[in-house]
Amino acid sequence: MTATAPTTPTPTPAAARAPRQGGRAGEWFLLYGLSTLGALVLSALLVEATGGDWRPVVNALLDGSLRKPGRWGETLGTAAPLLIVAVGTIISGKAGLINIGQEGQLFVGAAFATYFGFLIGGPGPLNVVLILIFGAIGGGLWAGVAALLKFWRNVPEVLSTLLLVTVGGQLVAYGLSQPWLLLAPLADRGNRNQVSTQLAEDNRLPRPEIFGNEVPLAAVIAVALAIIVSLVLARTVWGFRLRMLGRNPRAAQRSGVGQTRYGAAALMLSGAFAGLAGAAMLAGGGFSFGNYQLVPGFATNIGWTGLLVALVAREKALVAIPVAFIFAGLRTGSSFVGATGVEGRITDVIQGFLVLALLIPPAVMFLRDRRRARAAATERV
Repeated sequence: MTATAPTTPTPTPAAARAPRQGGRAGEWFLLYGLSTLGALVLSALLVEATGGDWRPVVNALLDGSLRKPGRWGETLGTAAPLLIVAVGTIISGKAGLINIGQEGQLFVGAAFATYFGFLIGGPGPLNVVLILIFGAIGGGLWAGVAALLKFWRNVPEVLSTLLLVTVGGQLVAYGLSQPWLLLAPLADRGNRNQVSTQLAEDNRLPRPEIFGNEVPLAAVIAVALAIIVSLVLARTVWGFRLRMLGRNPRAAQRSGVGQTRYGAAALMLSGAFAGLAGAAMLAGGGFSFGNYQLVPGFATNIGWTGLLVALVAREKALVAIPVAFIFAGLRTGSSFVGATGVEGRITDVIQGFLVLALLIPPAVMFLRDRRRARAAATERV
């Protein structure tokens, strides 16, 4: 009787795939680390080239965003609308739609919140809820114009949403010039020509104090929305259909997913989130957001920056939470940079470097995977 040599078990697909997944995760980590380090080095060189010293600039950014009393609460307040805008952008992105009109949708949403908040009135807490609801309605309706043009006249949404930013800004500016719309009575305006009436104290979102910092309720709402949207997109049939539409519209339509229905809903939801961010800025207050009033330039580039947050987070709602905080820290810390002798807007360039740094790894991995796929196809031939 001859003994048979033991055979080596064939690895299962999962077992064979595990090392590759681990190695791929390591590659992602290394690429992101190197890209971020490169961005920081370039930022330091830029500061040195402009006649400054990078060490005081870093300290000023940290002081202005975290370390000084009350600053991390201010950073949270700035991160909240950025995160809300980013989450809405992720929804439209999952459907394969490119909404870049968040700045206008936020401004229009804030105008709706202002008008209907004062028109309806009511008890303080109820009016705060109404302000947030009508802000979302305003932003959603404004994005709905782009959805109508997209699915009725086949106008690219990337073009219509961008152009509607200018139109929305002009409409709100007109509203701020008319007392029957948004303009405050003369006695409430003081030396400011075009402002709305300031929200009463009981019509504002609470800002409880924790460790010497006012933590806005808007930050809690933003994080909750990010978690909810992440679960909806990953765990529900609606989220699956939305992702199917974004990845393969033809297959989605053959499976019964209506492009007009789901696409329009995604685009309007994206605008609704931007409008909600504007309402949260209005009711949440803060000097940088108009001090509980609607003013010209109210959006202060929050819509554009929220779009960048979604881009850097690679359309992952949970990842957008820390990214929004980082971008908010750069924004709040920039006010302290001027004391170092360096122009405060240098933080915009640093932000641009970070955006590029976080976009490089996906591009590198895509090119590498495509090269490997071509090499494998050549070997098979």
